[in-house]
Amino acid sequence: MAQDATRQATVTTRVAPTKEAEVAELLTRPTEQTVSAVEILDGDLLILGAGGKMGPSLAILTRRSLDAAGLPYRVICVSRFSSASARAQLDLPGIETIACDLLDRAALEALPDAPNLVFMAGMKFGASAAPSLTWAQNAYLPALVGDRYRDARIVALSTGNVYPLVPVESGGATEETPPSPVGEYAQSCLGRERLFEWTAERFGTPVALIRLNYATDLRYGVLLDIATRVVEGKPIALESGYVNTIWQGDANAVLLQAFSLCASPAAVINLTGPETISVREVASRFSDLLSAPEPAFVGSEQETALLSNAGRCHQLFGTPRVSLDELVEWTAAWIRARGSTLEKPTRFDVRDGVF
Repeated sequence: MAQDATRQATVTTRVAPTKEAEVAELLTRPTEQTVSAVEILDGDLLILGAGGKMGPSLAILTRRSLDAAGLPYRVICVSRFSSASARAQLDLPGIETIACDLLDRAALEALPDAPNLVFMAGMKFGASAAPSLTWAQNAYLPALVGDRYRDARIVALSTGNVYPLVPVESGGATEETPPSPVGEYAQSCLGRERLFEWTAERFGTPVALIRLNYATDLRYGVLLDIATRVVEGKPIALESGYVNTIWQGDANAVLLQAFSLCASPAAVINLTGPETISVREVASRFSDLLSAPEPAFVGSEQETALLSNAGRCHQLFGTPRVSLDELVEWTAAWIRARGSTLEKPTRFDVRDGVF
């Protein structure tokens, strides 16, 4: 299933979650590492763009970790909260929510100060149809936030899309690979990074840029996309025949630990799982697990793909707790249990950068 079998994570025997509450518990369960991470915060944590796919679980993980550490710091979540359910998830003791259009400069200035900030705001899908808004969200807004929160430590979520397609045999782009983004979305994400780098250089703001490749939480992600196509008998394109992914709970844990990396000039780190995953092999595995027909493949694997090497991250913070084999089995169990989905495909098979 993983092209580099020597780097596969260890399989454990945890029972697959099949209910929303079970997924939420696993995503937000504190670990020794997250508790240690919040102990260095020395103050409140502000999450900008907290209403997206990862924000609610990051906020709750932070709150639970702070409680485990006996720390009273606030967790303040800011978003437009166009999804009422996202805000409802955060209606918990010790978590504050603020509805705000971050591009409204007066509203941004009115937000509370905080010594620690996670920036998760951004725009991906629909980027090609609205390029000016995409650049405003992904590049102009970071400049505003960097100016407003120049005295904070900033962990900014970025994407592996800033890298070029790399040879599959390379093991993925490293932090030393020069960015070469394909398409408006990826270019604007590099713009985000450059503006936060400028913030770090101009004001001395400690910044960490986190290049994430495909978080999975069972209700969305690359594995769900592939499994759904297998079950529905839809074609699976193989041109982008290899991918990375990581359990969202592990990704959020790294975001918290990344405050220890914040520096000026800005630090950069890749965030994903250790495996180079074969789309063909994982689709066939889902076919077996779900008693579905053989996958309908289209095309053939190309020599390049959008892949990242997160070896540095794993050296610093450890390998992900949830293995690829577990993620595959959990995804299959979730589908068998008719679990809900966010209906937000990753579009992992896009090669031209048009989202």
